[in-house]
Amino acid sequence: MKALLSSRPVLWFLFLFNAVVAAAAPFVVDGTQGVMTAAGMGVVSLGSGVELVRGRGKRAAAV
Repeated sequence: MKALLSSRPVLWFLFLFNAVVAAAAPFVVDGTQGVMTAAGMGVVSLGSGVELVRGRGKRAAAV
């Protein structure tokens, strides 16, 4: 499962999907629930984005 979640296509999907949902959530869902949804999705998006950037350095060093 860890190999699947750390693959580049899955990380890109998590990054882009969660970023879009985080940007749209406050406009679609009213009040505190929209803000908390945006915050949660934003954290997941940032985490996958950081892993994409960190993984780029590992692959460049291995080549």
